[in-house]
Amino acid sequence: MNKQFYKSFFSLFALLVLQNVVTIAVNLADNIMIGGYSETALSGVATVNQVMFVYQQLLMALADSLVIFGSRFFGEGNLPALKRTAAIAMRAALYIGLVMFALSSLFPHRLLSLFTDDAPIIEQGMAYLSIIRYTYLFFAITQILLGTLRSIQSVRIAFVLSLVAFCVNCGINYVLIYGRFGAPEMGTEGAAIGTLTARVTELLVLLLYIGRREKTLRLRFFDFLGRDRTLRRDYTRIAIPNVIASALWGLNIAMQTVILGHMTASAIAANSISSTLYLLLKSAAVGAVSASAVTIGRIIGLEGEAAAKRASVRLQRIFVVIGITAGVLIHLISGPIIGLYNLSEETRQLTVTFMMIQTVALVFMSYQMPTNCGIVKGGGSVDYVLKLDFISIWCIVIPVSLLAAFVFDASPAVVVCCLNADQVFKCVPAYIKVNHCTWIKRIVSE
Repeated sequence: MNKQFYKSFFSLFALLVLQNVVTIAVNLADNIMIGGYSETALSGVATVNQVMFVYQQLLMALADSLVIFGSRFFGEGNLPALKRTAAIAMRAALYIGLVMFALSSLFPHRLLSLFTDDAPIIEQGMAYLSIIRYTYLFFAITQILLGTLRSIQSVRIAFVLSLVAFCVNCGINYVLIYGRFGAPEMGTEGAAIGTLTARVTELLVLLLYIGRREKTLRLRFFDFLGRDRTLRRDYTRIAIPNVIASALWGLNIAMQTVILGHMTASAIAANSISSTLYLLLKSAAVGAVSASAVTIGRIIGLEGEAAAKRASVRLQRIFVVIGITAGVLIHLISGPIIGLYNLSEETRQLTVTFMMIQTVALVFMSYQMPTNCGIVKGGGSVDYVLKLDFISIWCIVIPVSLLAAFVFDASPAVVVCCLNADQVFKCVPAYIKVNHCTWIKRIVSE
């Protein structure tokens, strides 16, 4: 039983990590390509991507809520209920997608003005947004379908789609941004066309897979037309805290950007270098979150609460190993990575310091994030995770970081420590909640 448990978890974990790594590679390639064309174009695209980041967070919240229900229904063998939940999540995602499309179409200048007042950047951003807005509905459908498949532990297709998006996006970007092979030089608009084409291709490949290869759920168009008022009420009760938590997380990232943006030029450069490697290795923690949420939900539905609690103990041991491994890895490769850059001595020293801080944060994050957002949230205690994040980030981390940066004029290293402190102290409530408190809840009405 233990052998099958570990095999099931690590097969999910590996594919989800690879998917996250490829997704980060897509974003990095986008930035490099458009950045090589024009700094103003890069800033314009980055401004639009701030909007896209918020939208992605909302869709991920809906998909994660779907997984909480779907994995439990899958464990119970209740596939019709899983399909009805997918239909509810799909309608919610399409509503949000339509609102985003309408805002981007009717008020593009006002939308981008929330993030910058630089006219050339807004102009480039509007050119990018005029095309990228058409990706919103395609992306919404894809994310909910992938969440549905993740509920039944079918994640290989998500990795394949990430590779497809990488190849299509980079290929079209190379041709249209710079005007290669006789194509027109389109700059920002070329990058937008690359992203739009990648999103459409993603969805088409996914629909082809569901129609011809997926044999467990056998999803069809009419499955998404069904309605269930009771299940919708239950799903909404779980989804709303998830959406609020995602929105607060988006604001948290924005606040961190503001705080870090007021550091010295050397500190900003050092943070940019260290954060790229940190985000790449953070994929391990993100993959563990998704894999553990699916695993816990399925076990609750299949074997009951006692089995889920036993599984949570095994999962916590896995998280500790993942964290130590990721910490050792970032420590070993940080030197060679820093050596690739032509840096001043001050910037190099700050980069080394930031990477040491983020190494420690990564070790603790690899335990607390999958425990809180994977096990606890997968067990149905979504309200607890929302309260924990609100208190730790908005009542402790952000106020302390603002005071350190703007009142006490603390060193960049101290500010970065403050911004990452929650990764350490959230381990304590995570351990207590999972091992000594109730975290498995009934999520469906009788």
